[in-house]
Amino acid sequence: MTTVAAAPVELDTHVAPRFPALDALRAVGALAVLTTHVAFWSGDYGQHGFWGTLLSRLDAGVAVFFVLSGFLLSRPYLARAATGLPRPSTRSYLWRRLLRIAPVYVVTAVLALALLRENDGLGVGDWVSTLFLANTFVDPLPPAGLTHMWSLAVEVCFYLLLPLLMLVATGRGASGRLSPARVVALLVLMAAVTVWWHLDGGDRVGDRVDGATGQWLPGYLTWFAAGIGLALVHVLATRGGATACRLLAPGRQAGACWALAGGLLLVSATPLAGPTLLVAPTTAESLTKNLLYTAIGVLLVLPGVVADERSGFGRTFGHPVARRLGLTSYSLFALHLPVLHLVMWVTGWRIFTAPGLPLWLLVLAGSLVAAELGYRLLEVPAMRLKRLVPRTRPEPTVDTAATSVTTDR
Repeated sequence: MTTVAAAPVELDTHVAPRFPALDALRAVGALAVLTTHVAFWSGDYGQHGFWGTLLSRLDAGVAVFFVLSGFLLSRPYLARAATGLPRPSTRSYLWRRLLRIAPVYVVTAVLALALLRENDGLGVGDWVSTLFLANTFVDPLPPAGLTHMWSLAVEVCFYLLLPLLMLVATGRGASGRLSPARVVALLVLMAAVTVWWHLDGGDRVGDRVDGATGQWLPGYLTWFAAGIGLALVHVLATRGGATACRLLAPGRQAGACWALAGGLLLVSATPLAGPTLLVAPTTAESLTKNLLYTAIGVLLVLPGVVADERSGFGRTFGHPVARRLGLTSYSLFALHLPVLHLVMWVTGWRIFTAPGLPLWLLVLAGSLVAAELGYRLLEVPAMRLKRLVPRTRPEPTVDTAATSVTTDR
């Protein structure tokens, strides 16, 4: 029996390789989040049994964003450590993250705070905490139209933490050596923090603060760790590592990976992952859902990491239309909830009684238009400012399109 090794993936140590299929994956995550929010507002969660529960689990789109962020943002650090190049400039990295996130978020927040009647009674302090993405730290609930921004707050916390994580993972300076064992130890620690947070830490801290500790970064480190793990495997594979190549090989079978992800999504729609509606899950249910979403995120992202542009998957996800949707996905994610409020106001439909499919079509259409405007008028002009903080040392050119729901949404 002959064993065929997976072909290494090309690596350019000066310019980070592009992953065209990952652009479209951002759109998949954003559309999943949009769909689950519309399904909640229409009442489909509770009206259609298992199908309704499955719609509620499309919040797994957030896991896709976080895995993407972990992969795309950590890979330059790991690749440089493997080749002896200097670490990326932290100052330039943080400036680009700010440009990527702030303009669309601030405009969205101002629109929601100023125009939605539910926010009429908010004071200056509420405006300040909202504009600084601090709601989850000081309030049980965010303002209307911004309830989805908890995930963006988690993303930003990860952005700020990443340089320190990469310092722990790769050490100081340019040694020319990457220690996989050291990186894996960091990933195990990140996962252990998440397990502890779900089983004990979140409740322990929650008893002492007013914020929503269930929406803090420690509860989602597993999703980012999965992305960092993918980045490590990819870097090792491009260096000719046989084990790493074998780990990436299943990604060539995109259909199988996505089918497995679909199966895990079905499992997450069972009582194992907790209740459908706004009922607090048990610690075991919360952790189970988190781990299922971790696996779903990896299975969906892996094919995009190794996509062959000649394959059906590569052609579909590399299509200009799909990639355009990916480029505008951050604005789509940010603006879709204010659009949902607008559609409900214009139509006169009431929450939990609105017709599901018509509501989804109207919100999708409005959000696509809003996303295109947000991308052209806010995102593109903002990213032109990145040259104001030049890279002080050579570093790979990272595709800075949003992975959040951001996650770079």
